Parts: sequence; structure tokens; C-alpha cells
Amino acid sequence: MNGFTPTRRQTLAALAALPLAGHAMPVAAANAVPAGLPAPGLGLNALAGRKGRRFGSAVAYGRPGLPPRGTIQNPAYAAIVKAECGLVVPENELKWQWLRRGGPKSFDFAAMDAIVAWAKANDLAIRGHTLLWHRAKWSPEWLNNYDFGAAPATEAARLLTEHIRTITDRYRGTILSYDVVNETVLPDGTGLEQTSLSRAMGSAEAVVDLAFHTARGQLPDAELCYNDYMSWEPDHRAHCRAVLGLLEGFRKRGVPVDTLGVQSHIEMLTGLDPASRLGPYCENEWRQFLDEVVAMGYKLKITEFDVKDKALPGNVALRDAKVAEFARRYFDLMLEYEQVNDVLAWGLIDKYNWLQGFAPRDDKREVRGCPYGSDFHPKPLRETLAAVLPTGAAHTA
Repeated sequence: MNGFTPTRRQTLAALAALPLAGHAMPVAAANAVPAGLPAPGLGLNALAGRKGRRFGSAVAYGRPGLPPRGTIQNPAYAAIVKAECGLVVPENELKWQWLRRGGPKSFDFAAMDAIVAWAKANDLAIRGHTLLWHRAKWSPEWLNNYDFGAAPATEAARLLTEHIRTITDRYRGTILSYDVVNETVLPDGTGLEQTSLSRAMGSAEAVVDLAFHTARGQLPDAELCYNDYMSWEPDHRAHCRAVLGLLEGFRKRGVPVDTLGVQSHIEMLTGLDPASRLGPYCENEWRQFLDEVVAMGYKLKITEFDVKDKALPGNVALRDAKVAEFARRYFDLMLEYEQVNDVLAWGLIDKYNWLQGFAPRDDKREVRGCPYGSDFHPKPLRETLAAVLPTGAAHTA
């Protein structure tokens, strides 16, 4: 393994006794402190730094009373995050449905504050995700059913600006990069999502524009991102075209958007290519998409990387090799762009990854789309990341 010493292997092997996701875990066992850490300077963040980039991951805090599995409260998991990452992003704790599940007058910052405190204590930068997930499906019910009164546009604008100002005031000087808006483009490319906010304000564009203008007014020097899951697989063509239309509209309307967040949940879901035995991807079309994005003056950020392996066979060794190869091809292309500034995974350990529930395999086997397996051992995907992160075009701020 590139950059790993036998001591690290022994340390990670000792963590293999942690139970699988979904099994009960005594809190005392989950809080067992790992015996050691990787040697300094060998983590993925240090390797990315050779090209002026950072590597990071989503992290979670967890809910009271539950075992600290894939969270910063699990020292075994936290040890890998600290060893590999230079920045972190909250997986859920800044989203409306977590932060404001108590209603329109409620903000519950306890979990987010804990993540921020942990990141600061471990010298990790932190990103904000997300000030507005503009999808009704992922909004709290009180927002979907909100009574905006006699002046709905005014009330919707007040509600949104209050939300953004409250968060950015609280973490001013700490969070310097935000996914201001997440996923407003419909997957089929037919337009933008309609929500209670957009209906009140007259259009989705009015909502997302106000979100960015409010964030810029609060944070003149922060990086403001539009984040979405357009990708290089064939069934994302229409989505990519619609995202380009949104980005063009931002420029025409003078909306202060700095960066396109490319989530990078890359997919091998159906129909493997006969020659490569990998999922199909559209290299030329994806490159054209990225060329158009950067030609408009946007930076790029890989915000939520993992690999969906549903179409691959069950054999673990073969599957891990194919996941690593698919990722290598993707990063070989992405890192050609000097505009790519950060690379973040959406979690580092398979059993804690969101794909286990949201993109399960038909054979019920564990999805293996993260750099580390559920036994806390690094996988071929981690080797691939270690090999590709110091390559490609150097990012210059």
C-alpha cells in the first residue's frame, strides 16, 4: 500500500472487530481509542497538496442515544478522517431538515457546533453544506406546508434570508466555503424544482438568486458554490445541459456564484461495457461540459465522491479492482483541470456510507464504493486516490 507502514496495517487490523452497520454496538466498544495513526505527511490531503489541492470527507455527528458508528464520536473512524483529510463537511447537520426540524422559529445548532469544535481542535478546515437544498422532498414538512400569508414573496424572502444570515453569522470566519444551493435542477433536465419558496416568490430562479446574493452580502470573500450531481454517465446528458443553462443564467443575471460543486457519485448501475467491464461513461461529452463551465469563469470542486457498484459482480477482489479503475479514469480526466480546488469524499468507510441504503445492490451485498472497507482496511480505491491526487494540472488560487 502506497505510503502505509506495517504499524498502520496492524492498527487498522485491530479495528476490524468493529461490528457491521445495522448491528448493535456498545458505546464503550465504539469509543475504544485506536492504537496508532499513520505516519505524518502520508495522508491523501498531503498528497493532494502537491498540486495545490485539499482532500476531505463528509463527517457526521450522530443522534443522542445512538452508538457513534460513522461519526466523529467514534475514535476509530475519526482517526482515519484526521489521518487522511485537510477539511471536512457535515453530511446532514446543516441541512434544513436537521437544523430546523423543530419548526420555523427553531434552529438546533448542537450537532453542527460539535462538528465545528471537533474540526477546529484537529486543525481541519470545514465547508458548509448546504444553505438551501432546493428540493421539496428533502425539505422539512413545516416548510412544504408553510402559510406565507398575504404577501407571500416578502415572507418567503424573509424566511430564506433569515436562515442564511443566522448560519453565516454563527460561523463567520470559520466556514469560508458554502454549498449555497444544492440540487435545484430536475434530474431529467426539464427545469428547476418547484418548492413552497419558489411558488411564493414566483420562480425558482428568484429563490436561488436571493440565496446567493444574501450569502455574498454576508460573506464578501467566501467561496459560494452551486452543488449538483450531474455526471459523466450517459443518462446524465439532459441534466448536464440543464445545469449549464442554470450557470449561464447566473452569469447573465449577475448572480455571485464562484464554483460548481461536482458531487461525483459516479455510477456503475447497469449495462457494463463488454471490453472494459466497467460502467459506460461519456468522456468527450463530460469534457465538453467541464470546458463550458470553466469558460464561464467558474471554479470546480469535487464535493461528494463515491462509487455506485451495483452492476459489478459480487466477487469482492474483482469488484474492488473495477471500482478503483473506474475512479482512476474519472480522476485522470477531472484533475486535468486546474480549476479543481478540493476533492471531498462522501464518507471514507463502506459500512457507514449512504449508498448502503440509497443505492443497494440487488444481491444484498455491501456496496464497496469508499476508500476504506468495513474492516477499516484501505482498499484499492484508496491506492488509486493516492496515485492520482498528486497528478494532473496544479491548482492555483
